[in-house]
Amino acid sequence: MKQYAKYICSSLAVPMTIITLTLTGIVWLTQSSRYVDMIVNHGVSLATFFYMTGLLLPSLLMVILPVALFCSVIFVFYKLIMDSELVVMQSAGLSSAALLKPVLLVAGVVTLLGYAFSLYLLPLSYREFKDLQYYIKDNYASVLLEEGVFNTPINGLTVYIDERNNDKLKGILVHDNRIPGKPVTMMAKEGMLYQTAQGPHFELIHGNRQDINLEKGRLSLLYFDHYTVNLRVYMEKHDSGRGRRSKERFLNELFWPKDVAPKYRPNFYAEGHQRLTWPLYSLILPLAGFYYLTRGEFNRRGNWKRLVEASICVVIIVAAGMGVINLCGHFVWMAIPAYLYFIGLIAVFLWLLLKERTLTQKHGNGNRLALLTDKKDKTEVTP
Repeated sequence: MKQYAKYICSSLAVPMTIITLTLTGIVWLTQSSRYVDMIVNHGVSLATFFYMTGLLLPSLLMVILPVALFCSVIFVFYKLIMDSELVVMQSAGLSSAALLKPVLLVAGVVTLLGYAFSLYLLPLSYREFKDLQYYIKDNYASVLLEEGVFNTPINGLTVYIDERNNDKLKGILVHDNRIPGKPVTMMAKEGMLYQTAQGPHFELIHGNRQDINLEKGRLSLLYFDHYTVNLRVYMEKHDSGRGRRSKERFLNELFWPKDVAPKYRPNFYAEGHQRLTWPLYSLILPLAGFYYLTRGEFNRRGNWKRLVEASICVVIIVAAGMGVINLCGHFVWMAIPAYLYFIGLIAVFLWLLLKERTLTQKHGNGNRLALLTDKKDKTEVTP
């Protein structure tokens, strides 16, 4: 690799790493703050918290990497222009195509990383994340129960606690309406949560159990001094029907789902196409930034306009791409125009940059130097 290419690659890698870490850290903090309550009030260990929230990183990095690379290209080439380094490189005979090679090299590496995240690490980590969520609900029974709140850990099960002191509870109401026509209500003055080898147990003290059969119009009432509810049984019944969400599935499970109803399949198809196309932004966005900053004449005072144009262009490209991908979920035939859209964008920017190279060769290096001169800087000095 030539010296100038190494210089541009290293210049791109450093700010891209900083931007990626910064954006990932900010988004990770906002996402992980939703789970801080699990540590403060529910006894989940700090190691489990960091492991659980760390599983969100692949999904964040997949989205952030193309944006970080675009910002890096904008930053580096704007700096090269303002420091006149780009002028020196082009006056030495380097064409736009030559300057583009290190950008494409970095973009290619980031694209491969993006596919590694989208096709393998994202479904693997998100699957582990959801499994861990259900494991915590199953093994940390206190996560389910908050005082003064009608808790609904699963559909059809409601738990209310008037007061709690660690695992000791007072004023308890449990309503189980998961079996249609046969609701069960349990009330107790006191209660206690404890962990056993069979899972978390909920012991009710001094209360009653009401079973209602709506079909037969019968009410069964049982008073008790001690009554034990195995919460693991409740969670197993719930978990047994849990299907894998779209983010938990690998590519073959998205396009050929066997356990998904037809009405939900469009969401899975859209997710599959999103996984295949999103890493391509790591090629498209840097090309757009490079084109807008290096095209035409250079003006040291007017480059902010090019930054605005590049940013607007990128927003439009991403918004249009997301719209096309969403249509792929509802219309199978839209997949071909969708992929042509992304491939076409890459081809258009490469053609525009090749056109710039042709113009440069036509004018020659002398004329190119004239174009690089800022006419506004030519002022007469009078004694």
